[in-house]
Amino acid sequence: MSVARAERLVNLVLCLLSTRQYLSAERIRGIVPGYADAPTDEAFFRTFERDKTELRELGIPLEVGRTSAFDAVDGYRIARRDYELGEIDLEPDEAAAVALAVRLWDSPELTGAAHGALLKLRAAGVDVDQAAPTVVESKVRTTEPAFGPLLAAVQAGQAVAFDYRRPSPAELRERVLEPWGVVSWRGRWYVVGHDRDRRAPRCFRLSRVVGEVRKLGKPGVVRRPDDVDLMAFVANTNTVGGEPPQAAPALLWVADGRAAGLRRRAKVVGVREVDGVQGDLIEIDLLYPDSAATWIAGYGADALVLEPEILAKSVRERLIAAAEGAL
Repeated sequence: MSVARAERLVNLVLCLLSTRQYLSAERIRGIVPGYADAPTDEAFFRTFERDKTELRELGIPLEVGRTSAFDAVDGYRIARRDYELGEIDLEPDEAAAVALAVRLWDSPELTGAAHGALLKLRAAGVDVDQAAPTVVESKVRTTEPAFGPLLAAVQAGQAVAFDYRRPSPAELRERVLEPWGVVSWRGRWYVVGHDRDRRAPRCFRLSRVVGEVRKLGKPGVVRRPDDVDLMAFVANTNTVGGEPPQAAPALLWVADGRAAGLRRRAKVVGVREVDGVQGDLIEIDLLYPDSAATWIAGYGADALVLEPEILAKSVRERLIAAAEGAL
């Protein structure tokens, strides 16, 4: 929905809520901002009909009638008694669950909405104790930059494209996805949807999305199938990205007499001096290069990734983050 149309609908609702009389279409045209821009009467009535349909689909009780017997045409209004939210009555355990849900979320995209819901419940007289102690600690984290854009694409029903870092072999590939939902499983966030290139359902880990998420096509095109359980799909997918894991070779330099853990799983293929330090060239097969980057970074200056470049970059990023955290 465009911003202009959304504003017009909000203005229309406010207009019809603020009157006890039935307002004719012509009078609404002169009162509500946005309708005066219609070039012809026919264009206005088409727009007005679409807006009325939209309001009814949203569940807004639009009444049609005449204020008096002298009115020549029907008018419209919204009865406040039918529009306003009914009394909210939560059991103590339900109120506690709401408060816990608010505490669990830890992201700019969702914190505002969660606290907004909390304020509305309190305004309605529901006692929600957000400070009450619980045995569940806040574990839901949404720090991945791709979370917000992908969630917005799911809500808008719009396809997306993004660069994805495959775990094996270590490389970047563009994915074109019709997203069905974003879920958390075992502390990680995944997007599930229909992969257009593979013509099959796939899920992707958000931490491996590189760069910006690009919107494709028009909103409202993507629909989640009714028979798809997103959480079960992620749990039953052995590998994210849709392919079975395959060991990918990596070439590293390790200092003489150091990095014994790497050496045990590798074979020496040569020798080289790096920055005046003598060492060996080793070749190691990695099943999950993404998690291996953290393992290799743990050896600090004693290990240097030469190939592939994407693994070397991942290790450098972890070393830089560790250095910045120590300052």
